[in-house]
Amino acid sequence: MLVALVLAFSTRSAALSLLGGVVIGAFMIGGNPAVELNATFQSSLGTNEFIWVCEIIVFIGIMTELLQRSGVLTAFSKKLAGYGDSPRSVKLTTWVMGLLIVDDYFSPLLSGPIMRPLSDKAGIPREKLAFILDSTSASVCVLVPFLSWGAYLISLIMVQGGPVTTASEGMSVFIHAIPYNFYPILLVLFTLGICLHIIPDFGPMRKAEGRARNEGLLLRKGAVPLMSESRAVGSGAEAAKSFLIANLLVPVVIVLGVAVGSYVFYDSILIAEAFMIAVAYLSISMLITRQLKSVGHLTDAAMAGILSVIPAILIVALAYALNATTQSLGAAEWIIHVSEGIMAPATVVALTFLLTAVISFATGTSWGAYALMIPLALPLAYSFTGGVVDPLVYKTVAAVVGGGIFGDHASPLSDTSVLASAGAGSDHMDHVITQIPYAVLIAVVTLVLYLVV
Repeated sequence: MLVALVLAFSTRSAALSLLGGVVIGAFMIGGNPAVELNATFQSSLGTNEFIWVCEIIVFIGIMTELLQRSGVLTAFSKKLAGYGDSPRSVKLTTWVMGLLIVDDYFSPLLSGPIMRPLSDKAGIPREKLAFILDSTSASVCVLVPFLSWGAYLISLIMVQGGPVTTASEGMSVFIHAIPYNFYPILLVLFTLGICLHIIPDFGPMRKAEGRARNEGLLLRKGAVPLMSESRAVGSGAEAAKSFLIANLLVPVVIVLGVAVGSYVFYDSILIAEAFMIAVAYLSISMLITRQLKSVGHLTDAAMAGILSVIPAILIVALAYALNATTQSLGAAEWIIHVSEGIMAPATVVALTFLLTAVISFATGTSWGAYALMIPLALPLAYSFTGGVVDPLVYKTVAAVVGGGIFGDHASPLSDTSVLASAGAGSDHMDHVITQIPYAVLIAVVTLVLYLVV
């Protein structure tokens, strides 16, 4: 992991750095490195989860290509411009969409392609768009109890036993922990301040804003955006012919409707299926309205959409492989082992946040960090409270949740961070480098709050 981070920040090549980390990990595991490398790729990329993520990315690529070819994104941007197309207005609109589309995958992949044309017109660097998308995805999910994130965390809380033994009691703990979930709350508010220009940009993001403002470059020279530009973007007369309701509103309603409906009826959000249905509808609609002249044109558009997201799929694949490598080496368990002895009532919440943040950042998965830290931190909190559910327990749960969100937000290995880069059409390492100072600042403030509150 350390090798991957050093390469990432020195070369700004996400693919090279992740591959370097996987190769070094194969040597550290022992045996024949080539055999271990092959086994790592097979075990990590042959999973249902990886294939599922690839399906989502592919159908998002096809859907975005179809929307671009129909000209509807250009028409929608012009429509929104009538309500204000200043950088502040565009950023605020993107932030609001992130709050309304409450899902860590839907949010960046749906909001990004819709807002990107208007964001580009307003001269907003792609790194800033990716930051807004990333900051309003997973961080919003953990503040809403009735989602898969809440259900997962409640199940982890329940299985620890102690005073919490039912789903309703677990839900109560989760809800009471929300006010102490400082990292995601502060992150969402901080992002709003950035969007409204109340909080000035600093660090690499300030340089990116200066580059876009002074040089007109929305991407750094040499940058490799995770979603490439369409070669057939509708504009002008095409945009005038676009059907905003049929070509944009209906697909969005389909995606959100399938997501909400599947959660209500099946207790599971069918994300991939939602985008599949939306793409099928959009394909038939554009063929009927002759926006696509033939099935051959539809095939060309689909292939162009798939090609546009190949960089994103490559990064996700290497991130999954590196995550599998760190798991094989027991990195997270080692971090927990060396820190167990320093836990005390006065520091347990702050150290829980810090440890979860480190594990989540190193592995790129908040859910994995939750599975490791809840069994450690929650029984420890119970031991300090005498088996009573009190504010210390709520703060400990919140610290685990917030620490996981830090890693999900800041790590170059995080799938939600990769999807934010893809949705914004940003170079992935440029996105990570520009937002890390913001994430670290919020993390430090959170750590201080847990020490004093």
